[in-house]
Amino acid sequence: MGIRYISLILAGLHVLTCTTWASVEVSMEDRVEVSLNSQAKISCMYSSNEKAMRIIWSKKLPGTDQSNIYQIEGGYGRIEENSYRGRINIIHSYDVNESRGSIILTIDDVQLNDEAEFICTVHDLSQNHSEGRTRLQVFNSPSFPVIVGTPSGISVTEEEPSKVADCKVDNGYPKPKITWYKNKFPLHSGAGAVKINEKVTKNPSGLLTVESELFLKVVREDEDAKFYCEVNYFTPGAERMMESDPINITVHYPTTHVTMSINSPEKLFKEGDTVEIRCKGNGNPQPLFTFMHNEDEVDSVQENDLLVLNDVKRSHGGTYVCHALDIQTPDIENLEDSINITVHYLDEIVVTPKERVLDQGDNLTLTCNALSSLTIYTAWYKDEIQLAEEHVLHLHNASLDTVGLYTCEVTVVELPELRKQKSFQINVREKPEITKITVGPKDMDDNSINLTCYARGFPIPTISWDLYDLRTDQPLNETSVENQITGEGIFSVISVIATSDFTANCSASNDLGTTTVSRAVTARPSTTTILPSTTATETSVPETSVPKKPHQQGGSGVIIAVIIICLLLLAILGSFLYFLYKKGRLPCGRQGKQDFTKENASKDDVKSGKSEEAVLLQGVNGDKKSPTE
Repeated sequence: MGIRYISLILAGLHVLTCTTWASVEVSMEDRVEVSLNSQAKISCMYSSNEKAMRIIWSKKLPGTDQSNIYQIEGGYGRIEENSYRGRINIIHSYDVNESRGSIILTIDDVQLNDEAEFICTVHDLSQNHSEGRTRLQVFNSPSFPVIVGTPSGISVTEEEPSKVADCKVDNGYPKPKITWYKNKFPLHSGAGAVKINEKVTKNPSGLLTVESELFLKVVREDEDAKFYCEVNYFTPGAERMMESDPINITVHYPTTHVTMSINSPEKLFKEGDTVEIRCKGNGNPQPLFTFMHNEDEVDSVQENDLLVLNDVKRSHGGTYVCHALDIQTPDIENLEDSINITVHYLDEIVVTPKERVLDQGDNLTLTCNALSSLTIYTAWYKDEIQLAEEHVLHLHNASLDTVGLYTCEVTVVELPELRKQKSFQINVREKPEITKITVGPKDMDDNSINLTCYARGFPIPTISWDLYDLRTDQPLNETSVENQITGEGIFSVISVIATSDFTANCSASNDLGTTTVSRAVTARPSTTTILPSTTATETSVPETSVPKKPHQQGGSGVIIAVIIICLLLLAILGSFLYFLYKKGRLPCGRQGKQDFTKENASKDDVKSGKSEEAVLLQGVNGDKKSPTE
């Protein structure tokens, strides 16, 4: 019994010792995640008292048998699946101290068909083996989601959900998930109001395209809602999300109310303005509109909902009515709204009385009126100077100062741009008065002289000229006459060819009398004397008085001749004195010579300007003076 028991114990120890030393344990990760076209590393760790003698890598796809892809035996490895040729690599290491080995399988350019369960089997010298398994999962991020709304509108009257939009993502793996949102709230199929259809398409590359259709039973408030789709997808080690751009949808709903509006509602309209009247319904699309004015249909509609009135008149005022016809709700009738428009106006100014010619000392009361739809402001002006701020103007004791251009200006207080003016002339009957007679410069080319005479009075006088040559006592004829009537009088401009002095008589006549003014005009060959009006002799004569012709002044020629002879004698005397000086016949010192020449020069300056002899004498003497002399 003892020997048998001992034998059994020794046999058991032998078996236990062999099993312990010969066992192999393999450990691997459950899953390795990697992106498409990247590199995958699958680790196989084993523990054994000896380095593995045989290593087999195999893979298994769902629903298929396990197949070897790589094998190492006796330090020699070989690829057993051609799809991995050039893409696979094995690194095997063993730590004797730790009794642990490491086998790393590297796959380059990972493809979708690489997604499988990879099996690592390790054999030792005793043919003991163990295996581990790792699932390789491949990922590819999808494209950005594209959302497209239904181009046509969606009616709220539809009984079934209508298609609202499409959302699509391409080339995702594994299959992305699409979720619909309205105003940040997720939408899910069910309850009859929301319906979502999804379609998945596998591309030739193995990647997936996902399309989702949203069907919705819309309400009116959905026209302001933001719709978008959210895409959830996986990447190595994380789950990610993308949102499409938001869109609005077009919702059709019937019109139940109509509103009219006018451009610039705070503005007062005046004749000539442009008025725009718009009619708008609360439905979509807008119904058909008809515009009425004072119960008559208006045919000047530019658009369905817009009525434009150009250059309005007061007749355009009144009540405008807009009728709406909605084809979506034919049962609804009498959808309308109305608006009142007032076109303000200012009529032409009427000034009374129409007779505006006064006698001196008369009084006149003028009234200025203009009809307007608003309050008006009236102002009077004379020659652009304001006289009064009322519609009545009183003129007392008419005189020459009363004559002028009067203007009545009427302005609408609330519409200052609505303004009108009326101007008129007021005259006071008076005998002609010549206020100005002027003589222009002589033209040296043709010896012509222009004369101007201005006379005022009412009725407007007529002007006539009488011209007499002072040398020949003969009348002169003007070469041109130009008359111009102004508000208070008349200008007369004549041109005269004159070779000698003459007298010009300007006569102004009207029904109340005649006034004449005379002017003596000097006409010399070399110069022309312009006689200013302030030095002119003006004579006002009665209506029956006619000025006498001036007497000829025959002695003037003799005086001129005597002056010339005297100048010649002085020149001869100067020459003679100069001759005596040169001969030494004049016993005078240098200072005496200087005084003598200065005296001669002064005398000659009186007669004919500077003395030429004095200048010559100083040049011959060569006298030079210092600045103090």
